[in-house]
Amino acid sequence: MKIEPFVPDVAPSPQLGSPADSSAFGRALDDAGAALNRAEHSEDAFAAGAGDLQRAVYDRARADVVLSVATAAAQRTAQALNTVLNMQV
Repeated sequence: MKIEPFVPDVAPSPQLGSPADSSAFGRALDDAGAALNRAEHSEDAFAAGAGDLQRAVYDRARADVVLSVATAAAQRTAQALNTVLNMQV
């Protein structure tokens, strides 16, 4: 059996900011806000007759995923912080 190494068609994406990067959180919030705004504009365009339903549904689904990920991250962060604060020294 001959096994060929896996070579991706595109270059690997650059690493996101390091955990110590203070602007990473702000960028994440800006990206979430942009997804929500994009969904709102697509829905408004469809309601006005200038957009299509497929784009409106797609943008809303993407915004819902962003909100789900943000909610899960916030819950896990709160749970981790609660665990740390309840540790006995």
